[in-house]
Amino acid sequence: MSLKRPALITPELLRSIPLPWPDEGGDKEGRGRVLVVGGGRETPGAVVLAGTAALRAGAGKLQIATGASNAALVASGLPEARVFALPETRAGKFSKAACAKLEEHLGKAQCVCVGPGMIEDESVARFVEGTLRMCRDVPVVLDAGAVACLNAGRDLLHALGGRAVVTPNADELAEMYGEDFPERQGALAAARRAAEEFRAVFVLKGRETFVASPGGEVFVNRAGSVGLATSGSGDVLAGVIAGLVARGTEPARAAAWGVYLHALAGERLARRVGPLGFLARELPAEIPPLMAELARAD
Repeated sequence: MSLKRPALITPELLRSIPLPWPDEGGDKEGRGRVLVVGGGRETPGAVVLAGTAALRAGAGKLQIATGASNAALVASGLPEARVFALPETRAGKFSKAACAKLEEHLGKAQCVCVGPGMIEDESVARFVEGTLRMCRDVPVVLDAGAVACLNAGRDLLHALGGRAVVTPNADELAEMYGEDFPERQGALAAARRAAEEFRAVFVLKGRETFVASPGGEVFVNRAGSVGLATSGSGDVLAGVIAGLVARGTEPARAAAWGVYLHALAGERLARRVGPLGFLARELPAEIPPLMAELARAD
């Protein structure tokens, strides 16, 4: 049986799969709560970027769980968030008690974004595994260091029942597969295979970004600019997707919307600032007007 071609993400396509829109009298609880988990002593700003993007995507409430040594810095950089300090070892890694502390807050979130600012090592891998085992009923977006820890974690994603969105680039996807990764397969085939085998939505980032769901739905994004290849850009994308999921958007469609909003934000900054040199922290402010424009019929 031949596979369907991926659907090109366009304004018309997104209007056919609209985002949930709150009632005029609704409050912040109705737009969902995002919990961002990550950060490190060398990369505390990553959770700030992801959290800001989640709020700009319309999430009503934001929580951030990060290492105790970073918590005050993160809280001052993002006053809209409630920040939880996770126990650390002397080396600045999440300690064994970090998962227990985190479990207190997981059940209250409508989406958990895991990975921004995490740098893969054995302690991070254990922490990510423990976190995913606790995400029994909540959707999850996995980015950066959390993605790199999944090379032995297929069963962890299976247990999430299609509620996970994974955002690797080609190198990270190859690391997830290890020696089983066929180097010659194209990006579309790789995204489809990963979504089917890991039973999760995969956002395979590149010049063309493919969004593939375990049910066979596939989108392709060709918008964007070269300037998006900059530090922190992936953290922003993960945050946007998490914010849309928290609002009640189905994961594959939240990923398609998030990828396109992120790409158009880059295009706007490229026109205003220049094709190179705009910053990841400038992207989130572009998201609200773009959402409003895309929601309007021509």
